[in-house]
Amino acid sequence: MADWVDDYLQRVIEKVAVEMQHLDGKTPYIPYDGRYSDVVVERGADWWTNGFWGGLLWQVYSATKRQPFLETAIIQEKRLNRALATFNDIHHDVGFMWLLTAVAHYRVTGDQQAYRTGLHAANLLAGRFNIEGQFLVAWNDHPGWVIIDSMMNIQLLYWASQQTGDPRFKKIATHHADTVAQYLVREDGSVGHIASFDADTGQFIELLAGQGVSSNSAWGRGNAWAIYGFALTYRQTKNQKYLRLAEKIAQYFSQQIEQSNHIPLADFRAPAEPRLHDASAGMIAACGFLELALWVDSKQSIEYTMIAKKILHSTAQQYGNWGEEEDGIIGGGTEAYHRPATYEVPLIYADYFFTEALLRLKKKALFIW
Repeated sequence: MADWVDDYLQRVIEKVAVEMQHLDGKTPYIPYDGRYSDVVVERGADWWTNGFWGGLLWQVYSATKRQPFLETAIIQEKRLNRALATFNDIHHDVGFMWLLTAVAHYRVTGDQQAYRTGLHAANLLAGRFNIEGQFLVAWNDHPGWVIIDSMMNIQLLYWASQQTGDPRFKKIATHHADTVAQYLVREDGSVGHIASFDADTGQFIELLAGQGVSSNSAWGRGNAWAIYGFALTYRQTKNQKYLRLAEKIAQYFSQQIEQSNHIPLADFRAPAEPRLHDASAGMIAACGFLELALWVDSKQSIEYTMIAKKILHSTAQQYGNWGEEEDGIIGGGTEAYHRPATYEVPLIYADYFFTEALLRLKKKALFIW
């Protein structure tokens, strides 16, 4: 195992260094025509993926201590921080955006401005809590919607509670996790993407399709968010119900990927055609399996670690992109089932989670979440 992990890590470091040179301050998302454009210009400063390039740089800096990675990560953080003063549609993805930038910066260097920025983002997230429904609102234009991705964002609240000693952040995160568990996780371990509630009463209305095929489908990346998110919530609370939930979803996920060479489909309940993979779901899930491996008995830990290794190795062999001609490290990511322009393409968050998983295997990962 060590040989291929070391090899891929070295390739990642070299690829990030190359891309860093020609991105020149841009924030990457999807490389169209082989090169990353600037997602801040195209989609806005508040786009949900805008923190992943910074997070990737922090991971690589933490592993190598090469100064240019740190300097570029700080540039990305400052660029992202402009969103706090300029964008109107504050959404729940402030967790993704500032855990990977400001909070990572603070963890590595102790920078006090980064600390204050992280706490500011946490307060914005806490302010989205619907008291009647006990959930965090995903987006302002749908004040009753909750999405499975939020299980990663609530880790910002746990961090804020630890830092300040204020239990309100942790309580909000945990109440939200309970609501997600009740309405988005099914008995078979599959996960829905969006739950719709009445914003006034907090009453559940229905599940919605979101980025999967339908409301009854099992969007691959959503299931991966759930594995990792509930495993992290167990880390923060030590409540066994979250560990059991994460394992339940992990079992469903692992059964599904056995049929596709350990590379997840974009939706596990999609029609036979088109057969779409989503490598980003695999990278996220690999990190989730490795997190789970920390909290179970030795036999189960070995099993979860092996599943993560199979996902990483299969994906890197099929979708690894190591040349300088095209941007992106891991291809094969599908942003959404009903968005053909983003079928099986490199995605910045696939690159991030691939790197985090490799560093976890080497015991060198920066704990960002």
